[in-house]
Amino acid sequence: MKSLILLRHAKSERDSPDGSDFARPLNDRGRSDSKRIGKEIRRLGLDSDLVLASSAQRVVETVDGVGGLSPTFDRRIYEASTGQLFEIIREVDDRIDRLMLVGHNPGFERVAARLTDGKVDTLPTGALVEIELPVDHWREVGEGNGHLVRFVRPKELA
Repeated sequence: MKSLILLRHAKSERDSPDGSDFARPLNDRGRSDSKRIGKEIRRLGLDSDLVLASSAQRVVETVDGVGGLSPTFDRRIYEASTGQLFEIIREVDDRIDRLMLVGHNPGFERVAARLTDGKVDTLPTGALVEIELPVDHWREVGEGNGHLVRFVRPKELA
């Protein structure tokens, strides 16, 4: 049994200092939401064996706000298509039982929707989805073979 956690970056500014999408920082709400979701991750005991995160500024700041994740930054996650995200997941070492990816829409919500047969259709900023996968090998992860365990949105947290 494998477990996949998808964490979308928290709310970001519309613009960046250099004008690039990649460098957009979190806004005040995003900083607050990332701390809130971090507390919930710890409360739920969602320690991950491996955390892979986009290296975009808003993801780096989300990871910092969540705290305690120790990610490996992987630029491939930035602007990754659904197919590319599935490739990243399927190449994970099978010694990893719980994988967390931190990144972006639309890829994240599409992966969640495909794994859960549409039980997740939107993934707001700062939201976390945990999906249980009844497989022994990450390479076996495919559409419709996931079970939605939890869907946590920052606005639902006190």
